[in-house]
Formats: sequence, C-alpha cells, structure tokens
Amino acid sequence: MYITESNRLDIKNGCILRLTKAPGRCAEDLFKGIQSSDAGVRCDSLKELATVSTDVTFAQEFISRDGHLLLVKIVEDSNELVFSVCFNVIMTHTLTGFMELMDHGIVSWENLSSVFIKKIAGFVNAKSTDASIQQVCLDILESMVLSSHSLFLHVKQEITMERLIAHLQVTNQQIQTKAMALLMALLQTAGDSDRKVPLLLFKPFMHFLFSKLNIIHSSGSVQDEMAHYLYVLQSVTLNLQEPRMRTPLDCCSQEQRDILHGLRQAAFETESENSLSHERRRSLCAKEFRKLGFSNNSNPGQDLSRTPPGLLALDTMYYFATRYPDAYSRFVLENSSREDKHECPFARSSIQLTLILCEILRIGEPPSETGSDYHPIFFSQDRLMEELFCVCIQLLNKTWKEMRATQEDFDKVMQVVREQITRTLSSKPTSLELFKNKVNALNYSEILKLRQTERLHQEETLAPPVLELKERLKPELLELIRQQRLNRLCQGTMFRKISSRRRQDKLWYCRLSPNHKMLHYGDVEEDMENPPIETLQEKIPVADIKGLLTGKDCPHMKENKGKQNKEVLDLAFSITYDVEEYSLNFIAPSRTDFCLWTDGLSVLLGREMSSESMRSELEILLSMEIKLRLLDLENVPIPDNAPVVPKPPSNFNFCYDFSQTEQ
Repeated sequence: MYITESNRLDIKNGCILRLTKAPGRCAEDLFKGIQSSDAGVRCDSLKELATVSTDVTFAQEFISRDGHLLLVKIVEDSNELVFSVCFNVIMTHTLTGFMELMDHGIVSWENLSSVFIKKIAGFVNAKSTDASIQQVCLDILESMVLSSHSLFLHVKQEITMERLIAHLQVTNQQIQTKAMALLMALLQTAGDSDRKVPLLLFKPFMHFLFSKLNIIHSSGSVQDEMAHYLYVLQSVTLNLQEPRMRTPLDCCSQEQRDILHGLRQAAFETESENSLSHERRRSLCAKEFRKLGFSNNSNPGQDLSRTPPGLLALDTMYYFATRYPDAYSRFVLENSSREDKHECPFARSSIQLTLILCEILRIGEPPSETGSDYHPIFFSQDRLMEELFCVCIQLLNKTWKEMRATQEDFDKVMQVVREQITRTLSSKPTSLELFKNKVNALNYSEILKLRQTERLHQEETLAPPVLELKERLKPELLELIRQQRLNRLCQGTMFRKISSRRRQDKLWYCRLSPNHKMLHYGDVEEDMENPPIETLQEKIPVADIKGLLTGKDCPHMKENKGKQNKEVLDLAFSITYDVEEYSLNFIAPSRTDFCLWTDGLSVLLGREMSSESMRSELEILLSMEIKLRLLDLENVPIPDNAPVVPKPPSNFNFCYDFSQTEQ
C-alpha cells in the first residue's frame, strides 16, 4: 500500500518500508506501457497493473487518466488479438486489473457499454475460453448483477442458464465457485416471478451435485465459499414457500374448501352425501372433522387462519393424503377409533409440525451473508418440505404412543419431535431414506438419555479431566467413609434376638472398642439407650473374626429356613470367629444400620465396602467436592486433553549460578 495522510498513522514501529515510484508516476508509466506497440511491454505493463490496482491511491491516479476506459477498449477490440500468442495472458491481466479498479467503487458499473458486457458474457459462454479468463469474467458479471437492476437484466439476457450450469460441472473448483456465485447473484436479484424459472433449470444440477461431483457426500471437500452458496441456494429455493406460509385460508375460496373436504373424504368411507339432508350432512362433516383433529369442527378453516404456517399446512396435509394414502388412512383411523384419551389429533399436529419445519428450515428468513449451514438432503429431493413432513408426521404418531400422551401433553410431544428432527438433520443425512432411518431410531427413550448425558456434560461431570480428578479424590473420600463406619460401630447399636421358640426374645447391645480391637456385646434392658462399654460382659477380639456372612448364608437364617420373610433376610448378618466354629448373629433394626455394620465389619476385616449406602454417599461426596474444586472455573471450558508439555531445553546455562560470590 502507498503511504498517504489517511493511512500513515496505521504504520507500526518496526514496519519495513520500500522506496518506489509515486502513484502518479507509476500510473503514467503503466498507462503508456499498455498502449505500447511492443507486445512484451504491453504484457508486462498489464501484469504489473493487475498487482498494483489493489491500492486505492494508485487506482485513483490511473482512473483519473481514464485508464479504466483503456482497459475496456482492449476488451472490446479483443478480436484483433485472437491470433496473438499472448492473448490469454494479456486478457487475463486486463480483466484482473479492471476488476481490481472497479472494486474500489470510484466509478460506477452502470457506465459500461453494452459491447463490453456482451464481450464479457461471450467469454463466459464460449467453450474454448481459457479458464483464468472465464474465472475473472464470472467475477465481473457477478459484480454487475449486484450493482444495479438494469445490469441484472442485461446480464440475464446475455448469459444462458444451460452454459452457466455447464461451468458448475467442470473439475476446476475456482470456476465452480465463481459460477455458483453468479447464479446466486442472479437468483437473489430476480423477483419472485423471475426466480422460479432458473430454479427449475437448476434442479437437474442439484441432482448432479448430489450424485457425481461428491460435493455433498464429502463435507470436507466443500470449500467455505461453495458451502455458503449451497446454503444460499437452499434458502432461496425454500423461501418460495413463504407466500403460502404467510397466507391464511380463505373460507370463500371454493378450491381451498374442496381440499379440506378432500382430506375428510380420503380418511373416511362415507355413504353418498347427496342423499342426506342438509342438517344430517352438516352434522356428519362436523363429526368427521373432529375425528381428523380439527379444533373448530363446524368451520375447520379457522384452524388454518394462523400465519405462519397458513396455507402451507393445508398443502402438506393434502400432499401426505394423496402421496401416501395408506399411511394417512392408518394414522387417522388408528387415532379416531380410540376409546381412551390417548388419541393423537392429525390436523392439530400437522399444523404445528408444519410450523416447526418452517422454523427449522428457516423458511421466510433472508439468506445470511455469512451462513454456510446447508442440508445435503435438500439436493436429493424435489419437494423437501413435503417429503420431510410425511416422514415426521408418522414419527410424531410413533412418539405420541411412546410417551402415552394425552391432549394435555401436546406441547411436550411437539418439543420432543422438534428435538428429534433437529438432532437428525444436524447429522447431515444425504438422503430421505437415511433421514427416515435415523429419526425413527431416535425414539423417546434415546432423547431422554441424550438429555441426561448433555446435562452431565454441561455440568462438566463427564469431561475427561473431571473424571480423572474424581479417581484421584476417591481414595481420600473412601477413607472418610471408613472412619465414619468405624465411629458408628464404636457408638454401638441395639439389636433384638430372634429365637426359634418366640418371635422376639430380648434386646442385646454391641459396640466396638475405641481402639478397634474388641467387639463388646451383652444383654440389656429395653430402657437402656446407650449402655457403657463396661456393662457389656461378652467380647470378641477383632483379630479372631474370620468372616462376615449376610442373608440366607447366616447360621441363624439356616436354622429357621422357610420361616423367615424376605425383610428379615435382608437385615440378617453374622460374624464367624475362632476357627469358624462360633458365630455372632445379628438382625439389624433397619437397612441403614445393616449397611453401616456390614461396611464397618468389612473395614475391620480389611475388605472393600460394598453396600448401596456406601456407593450413594461416595457419589454425593464426590459431587460436592468436584463442585467446590471447579467453583473458580465457572463458565471456563475444560479441555479434554492436558496441554502438551514442551521438551526441556538442550542446556540449562540460563540458570543463575548462586555458588559464585557477588563482588
């Protein structure tokens, strides 16, 4: 860039500056060089022009000398150069320099002559034109189309749609991208009436994209610019549905009333309505419209007065009824004949589903300047909206049954269906069949699992670093639980003896000594809550305990086999001591005490704790500890992998040597 008063403050310290010709002098030299009779000088001048034209200061100087008109004349007189050896090179540099000059907006595109426009269009339409020339010409035509409506009409007359589509089928990705850019400019500038014609011609190419070019199948091969144009094409095409979406049903329209009654007649085989009285026919229609799921039975058109989705909902329902009559009849009859409250209303569901599809496909929204999120399935279907509706309305009925929904659950079902559609489309299915298989596999239970997983991820509990932190915290927390269990055994518990003669015999108490070496136990009175350890006459050294038994393996459960209920079995445990000849038998007063004692005895025996109470407490403690540790990292994303530790330096000579005494 040339340094001027307007940009000199942008120069940073340390920038390297190059001494060169002043822009006026450079523009004058190139202006003369382009007019030279020597082909080599002309070629070199045009080549340099294509480079320096990117600078606005130079462009102003060159255009002030009418240099851009000189380039226009070279293009208009290009027939004289056809047989020149360096024709392709000269024309490429000429067009590139012209495009760079025009990009600065110093002169208007509308000042160009029709001869120049025809020449540029001729280069695009010709089959033998050099690829580099065609690429720049496509760029120039795109700028013309976007600059004014009159130039759009001129370019539209000169460019044949078939030839433009042919450029999209070449292997040169730059030509493909520029041709797609011109086509999108034509489509976006055209009015609604003009837009349908090129779209109809473009439809075969969409199938070509899908089947041959591998642009759609391999997302990695789609460049960002091409992805944007595919998104624009999808958006412009789908937005052709917007007028129907914005139009409410007209009750005075005979055509629309006939479609409504066609839906009713396709679902129910009724007797000839002509033989019925007016009242009888009206009652029959209201009854059948109610079975179809319309809220307003006497005037179902009222249900379609809301916009969006307006008439588009009627179109999708009628398409489903005529394209898939068996599925339509099965849906309606299955739900209209139910006696319970679990029937799925077809009409109400269809209207809401059409609205959901409009929102997901962004129908009615103008294409974004930076958008690139296109659906590959769009390029494999002539009527994407209608076909998606046919798949999704059957999905809705399936989800309704899985949720055992009633009319009160309508909004919940629609939220789940929206999630099913959105998740499936985000996986970029390339065909309707693939979409159908994926969306049906994503049933209600799968949605619940995904929601739970995402919630855990959101809380960062499933991130690899967090899982690693959990594993590191576990030993410390397990030790905490062990200490709590031993402390609980030291406090002791009151148990009831159960003999074979009587259901309840008497009470006895057991507790662990403070040094964890003896188990003290003995009979106590019922009114004694926490007897001192000295009052417990019997004791068993912990070192003599050989094993811990639970449930039906306990000796006192084996003796009363067949007489104990499951509740007692779940609370029974025993310890064996000496040479496993003796046992001390327990019946815990509650499940909590059972878990505390079995865990505590396992700790004394050097075994792992295994009760459900221990697992629950460990999970609670881990969750609390993790949340406390991550408190300072709120809203900070945690990477899955630790950052790479750099290799140590080749030497450590940079370290300060403290051994030397400072002078």
